[in-house]
Amino acid sequence: MRLMLSATSLLAVTMLAAMSTAQAQMTPPATGGTKPKTVTTVPIRPALQKPEDTANAMAQTERLALQSDLAWVGEYNGAITGDVSERMVNAIKEFQKNRGGKPTGVLNPQERGALADTARKWQDSVGWKIVTEPATGARLGIPTKLVPQLTSDANGARWTSPTGTVQVLLTRSKEAGPTTAKLADREKKAAGRTVDYTVVKPDFFVLSGLQGLKKFYLRGTLKGDEVRILTILYDQAMENTVEPVVIAMSSAFTAFPSGPVAGPPPRKMVEYGTGVVVSEDGAIVTDRIVTDDCLALTIPGYGNADRVAEDKEHDLALLRIYGARALKPLTLAGGSTKTALDVTGIADPHSQGGGAAASTVKASIAQAGIDTALSPPPAIGFSGAAALDNDGKFAGIALLKPVLVAGPANAAPAAQATLVSANTVRDFLKARDVTAAGGSSDAKAAVVRVICVRK
Repeated sequence: MRLMLSATSLLAVTMLAAMSTAQAQMTPPATGGTKPKTVTTVPIRPALQKPEDTANAMAQTERLALQSDLAWVGEYNGAITGDVSERMVNAIKEFQKNRGGKPTGVLNPQERGALADTARKWQDSVGWKIVTEPATGARLGIPTKLVPQLTSDANGARWTSPTGTVQVLLTRSKEAGPTTAKLADREKKAAGRTVDYTVVKPDFFVLSGLQGLKKFYLRGTLKGDEVRILTILYDQAMENTVEPVVIAMSSAFTAFPSGPVAGPPPRKMVEYGTGVVVSEDGAIVTDRIVTDDCLALTIPGYGNADRVAEDKEHDLALLRIYGARALKPLTLAGGSTKTALDVTGIADPHSQGGGAAASTVKASIAQAGIDTALSPPPAIGFSGAAALDNDGKFAGIALLKPVLVAGPANAAPAAQATLVSANTVRDFLKARDVTAAGGSSDAKAAVVRVICVRK
């Protein structure tokens, strides 16, 4: 027992000594006439990083994506350049507040994921796609579900909604010594426009306001003597839906993309053309280019088709469908010498609200009897259409020609459509042992839609 008490006492003394030593180390020594000071230890915190610093530390592509997503969800209305600004930080804070989070100006991974997901849903809802317009070579974003109908010619393109509530216009022109100030002033004076916002820079200008009862946004760009203008018109009732799209379209618009001087437009994954039935046993003549590199060729209502022959010089193709009944071939007899024509084909479904109706448009050729320019060019989807003169005689096959992308600004626009003469078509069929006898002059009954599906 005594041994245990002695050990315990020894341990207590040791602990007390240790505590006294520690206290002595923490308390500064007293000096004569000076009261000891109590030392309070304050932890040192690292300086908090500003939201702008966090954003600047991102890669340029990440900042661009962030601004784009913020614009799509309606929080950011500035230029999507990747440059960090107070407007961008405030947009992040607003997004955080609207989700019930703390407005720090810096998105955590969960918030960034939610932002990207919300923006993607907006893009999907309007059918957002980046396209290259063949006639101008310009690259732009199009809300294809809002504006599914497309018409185009050598001077640009127009996308519209079925009822005209939303319209997108891309125009191309040549000017003598253009400046953005002159162009902006001219556009301001366009009939029915009231401008409430203007930006003029050396190489582009922006206007917005009211045009009649619609809101409008216009962005013009020049290079040398070539001018390209993107105009977006929409009903005021569509403002909440269209405003985020306008910001995205403005930022995506590249009027003069860098790259090759010229080249064909990219091939479509699904391309529509028109074919003309020329025999009761399933022979169809159409555009060779429309039917190039197809994984599948389909004639709606009749099934799959095979391309059995081609004429590269005149861009004709011969298709054949097997086992089809009730075909109504077009009579190819005779030969027209007139320049005024009726062109019958089936426009791209985007141009007719998803429909597949055959229609007839007026056109003319500069010189009869040869493969030559056809004006005005018919709608997309008409390539391979039947051309008849006013007497109902077969004049030839109308072909839409691929336009060189991003060609020289001072180059004259190439022909957008040509006519392959009746004699050329008959010679092509005769060389392939196709007997195109009989038939009728009812072109609408003889034309079929041709669908090419590529990789």
